[in-house]
Amino acid sequence: MVNTDIPKHYTASPSSFSGTPHLTINRDVAKDLDSTNVFEGSKLFGVGPEKLLEVWFSASPASLPASAAPHGLKIVSSDTWKEMLDLVNCQVLSIVESEHVDAYLLSESSMFVFPHKLILKTCGTTTLLSGLPRILEIAALAAGFPHVVGNPVNSIATAATPYRVFYSRKNFLFPDLQRGPHRSWRDEVKSLDKLFLGGSAYMIGKMNGEHWYLYLTEPNTVLTPPATPDRTETETKILDLPTVGVASMGQIDNVDGEHDETLELLMTDLEEENAKQFYLEHASAVAEGRHFQRAHKVRMAAQTYLKTINECDLEHMSLHGNDCIDNGDTHDVFSNTSSDSSEFYSSEDEDPFPTELTTEGHALGTVVSECSGLADVYSASKYPDARIDAYIFSPCGFSANGVVPAAQAGDGTHYFTVHVTPEPHCSYASFETNVPSRQTGKETVEVIEQVVNIFKPGRFSVTLFEAKPPELWDENDLDALAELKAAERQAARKNARMESIKGYRRVDRIVHDLEGYELVFRYYERWDWEGGAPRLGEVAY
Repeated sequence: MVNTDIPKHYTASPSSFSGTPHLTINRDVAKDLDSTNVFEGSKLFGVGPEKLLEVWFSASPASLPASAAPHGLKIVSSDTWKEMLDLVNCQVLSIVESEHVDAYLLSESSMFVFPHKLILKTCGTTTLLSGLPRILEIAALAAGFPHVVGNPVNSIATAATPYRVFYSRKNFLFPDLQRGPHRSWRDEVKSLDKLFLGGSAYMIGKMNGEHWYLYLTEPNTVLTPPATPDRTETETKILDLPTVGVASMGQIDNVDGEHDETLELLMTDLEEENAKQFYLEHASAVAEGRHFQRAHKVRMAAQTYLKTINECDLEHMSLHGNDCIDNGDTHDVFSNTSSDSSEFYSSEDEDPFPTELTTEGHALGTVVSECSGLADVYSASKYPDARIDAYIFSPCGFSANGVVPAAQAGDGTHYFTVHVTPEPHCSYASFETNVPSRQTGKETVEVIEQVVNIFKPGRFSVTLFEAKPPELWDENDLDALAELKAAERQAARKNARMESIKGYRRVDRIVHDLEGYELVFRYYERWDWEGGAPRLGEVAY
């Protein structure tokens, strides 16, 4: 049964459980927030796909530079990050703090702060890249990362030198509605080139079909010197064939065995009836039904229990010759309530329906997480310390962050994030996680099928971005060679399984080596899909 109470960790103060992630709600923002304010009207819901930025300042939490604060970026105050997010045009709804990562649920998507990196994902007409210079400045001044004098062109005095930078997004549905540096992919690349030397830009997929853009820098990124106004623009390479390229930059550092793996699903054309669960009115109705159903069951259990006690007392009195009470008499302590067991009724005096379950976005977000099956993707039985911070907008729309401490101590804390626009004319959902498949006990394809079954899209794309381990084995080492061959066979089985997602056919598949990472992009359509060609919006760069 779904628990419709607000959980203990949904408070404005830390959890009472030591070491457990705890949540703080920014009630000043959340109380008046609705999707029309966030997206400036339903038309802008169709902007759909998020912009995703990852800025790494070291290869892992264990390899922070000597000048950095002991907890790296996590030492930065939430007020400082909120000020940076003002430049991006979004606000903080709530924060889940944990030992290894702080998860910020935003009015437009999410931000995750690790000691060594920051992940910022925003949707709608947010100006994500406008916040990047400030991120570099904060990393230098507040977290102590190595830095240089800033570029006056970007109006920052000091800028930390990142280890690596990644920026990606799917093609926009309504590119003309974007603002700032996001009006086109070319403008975004120019904006990034002003900050970094040696960046590479890619378009993955069909130019006249579903495609995905990626910009990334080499390890040990170099900032662009201030006086380079005539610099040549980075060329966008088009990857539209299922071929494997050769990495030119060698392997990424794999410090302390850290495994970097990111899975992203971008889903469109959600099944309309199923998508109703992401409307506030529907969520409130579910919460009310569950609440009164539970109240009804409690009353029935109490009646049964009291009747049993009464019968035992009467039997005891009969055995002792006491005849002052009629053995046939029973007492209904709930005689003032409805006796119709088909109705989930409770009077306000007995068990009033909590008002927060009619309008409060976080409380109802918890209900949606549990009812939709999202809470079962990384279940509490395997990850007892995991926390989901969810919010449902008015009148519709849903966002959630999950903080997932590893089942085994020492394996760090990972995340997942979900964002949903359920309106039929522009329905869209995204799911992203860096929980390693080796920790879940499930194959990647099983996670994908579980998520797809929650949202039931007409079509979707899958991007799996995975760091390649350094090739340190000796060709004369037979044991190492055997391990390599076994890993290759396992990867082949994994890839074969990904070719057949239940209920869908794979349309495109592209595999590419990208400077220490392997990128696999797949695009699927439902077998019975009759919705025509995808809504492309942006078809060039």
